[in-house]
Amino acid sequence: MKKIALFLMLVPCFYLSQMKTGTFSEMEALQKENTKPVVIHLYTDWCAVCKIESYHLNKDQELVKMMNDHFYLINFEAEKTKEKIRFQNREFGYLSNGGTGIHELALALSKNKSQPVYPVWIILDKNQNLVYYHEGQFTAEKMKEKLKEVSAL
Repeated sequence: MKKIALFLMLVPCFYLSQMKTGTFSEMEALQKENTKPVVIHLYTDWCAVCKIESYHLNKDQELVKMMNDHFYLINFEAEKTKEKIRFQNREFGYLSNGGTGIHELALALSKNKSQPVYPVWIILDKNQNLVYYHEGQFTAEKMKEKLKEVSAL
C-alpha cells in the first residue's frame, strides 16, 4: 500500500517534467496572445523510434524547459488523427484507406508525399515559416541546438 501511495504522489512530478503539447487550433489561438515559434512532431503509435525518442527527449530537463518556455509543441499522430484541421488558411482531412489511413496534413508537411518517414520534426518561426525540417530520430542535444538557433536563446 505504501508503494502505491508513493507512486501516486510522484505521478504529478513526472507529469510536470513533460513537454507541454497542444493542437493546431489551440496553437492558433495562443499565437494571437503570445507569438512563439512552433514545433510540429509527426509520429505514429506503431513507430518504435518515436517512442524511444519521446522518452529520451522528455528526460532532458533543459530541453523540456526550453520547449515549454519558448515554443508551442504540437504532437500530431499522422495515422489516427481523423478530425479536420485548419492550418495556414487551409483545411485538411483524413484520407481513409480501408482500416488504415493518413491525415492530409501529415502528407502536406512531409517532404515524402507518398509515405512520410516517422518521426518528422518541423520547426516554424513566429510567422509560421519553415526554418527546419528533420526526418528520423532527433537527439536532445541536436534539438536544443536547433531550438536555440530559431529562438536566439
